[in-house]
Amino acid sequence: MTAGYDEHASQRWVVEPIKESVRSPFARDRARVLHSAGLRRLAAKTQVMVAGHDDFLRTRLTHTLEVAQIARELGDALGCDPDVVEVAGLAHDLGHPPFGHNGEETLDRIADRIGGFEGNAQSLRVLTRLEAKVVDAEGASVGLNLTRASLDASCKYPWQRRAGTPKFGAYADDLPVFAWLRDGAPGERTCLEEQVMDWSDDVAYSVHDFEDAVHASLADLAVFGSPSERRALVEVAHQRFPEAGEPAALTEALDRLVALDYWPRRFDGSMADLVALKHFTSYLIGRFCRSAQVATQVEYGDRALSRYDADLVVPEEVRAEVAVMKAVAVAYVMRRPGADAEYAWQQRIIEELVTALVLDGGRSLEPWLRPAFDAAEDDAQRLRVIIDQVASLTDVSVVAWHRRHVR
Repeated sequence: MTAGYDEHASQRWVVEPIKESVRSPFARDRARVLHSAGLRRLAAKTQVMVAGHDDFLRTRLTHTLEVAQIARELGDALGCDPDVVEVAGLAHDLGHPPFGHNGEETLDRIADRIGGFEGNAQSLRVLTRLEAKVVDAEGASVGLNLTRASLDASCKYPWQRRAGTPKFGAYADDLPVFAWLRDGAPGERTCLEEQVMDWSDDVAYSVHDFEDAVHASLADLAVFGSPSERRALVEVAHQRFPEAGEPAALTEALDRLVALDYWPRRFDGSMADLVALKHFTSYLIGRFCRSAQVATQVEYGDRALSRYDADLVVPEEVRAEVAVMKAVAVAYVMRRPGADAEYAWQQRIIEELVTALVLDGGRSLEPWLRPAFDAAEDDAQRLRVIIDQVASLTDVSVVAWHRRHVR
């Protein structure tokens, strides 16, 4: 086991019999997530575009695999256990419902009176309750029963739902395991492995959503030569990601990126242009990750870092560059013509399906969820089980369920 991880970090919520010792506890965690049903379902869930629109475009699964690879390499370079960081990357989106963030916001409105819905809190629920792997002495599922270090690394928002932020990491009925995984953690600070995963997530989707937007002809590279288009993009970046800097800093960041020799000047789908686009994305991933690695090591030295030894240091100018790259997807993909009508349709599908399942009294739930529905003590608990069911569905299956159950 990598230095810096003690017995406390490798403990599991439910003690398991000792198995062969060739793999570390964290390598076993990685295997459990890789073999999980929740990970497989991400293959048919939205990243930015609805899954199935284009064979080239990323799904939530391919994004997840890319995040895990980037996080593993960056974490390993800093001294983190690479399996712990990779587990965090693989697990970070397991709770995402169909239709991406639009589905997440819709379920949050529906679940408002029972504590809301949040993809990260749902990920914890998947890992510790909904996945079929380990049960406790009473026969209740404890999900994948990952180690404390892996669960902590997967927890981006270590607090309950509260006013002032839509993000949170645990529902009320998951607080026992949440308190256990956070045992020994300093307040609401996240561990280094989580910070590496979070930055890798930002890097991956900033770069790859740009690549997908260009490939899908939603972002025309010619517009980046227009001063008015660049001002509009900076405005989107500042509105959506205000923590990344003021408009002047974001403008400078965009100017630096467009001035790069690697910046693609055209794209027509030819092999030459595909190669140029891939060179650009590869360069940016290295640029963004290497800057964080160097800045962190300058701050803390070259010693191996893990858990709560350090915080990831990302230079402000690099955060600004990532923000303007993320703004490309917002401006040209999420706000594309016709998107609002598509989003409204997605919301209707989810809202009507939840209503139908409530009126159905749980009879249409999958067998693995019916016992939880039957054991529920009130309508709030029953609604949470229905939310679990709908959140587990893919973009394709939620439409099929709607067709089957909504009259």
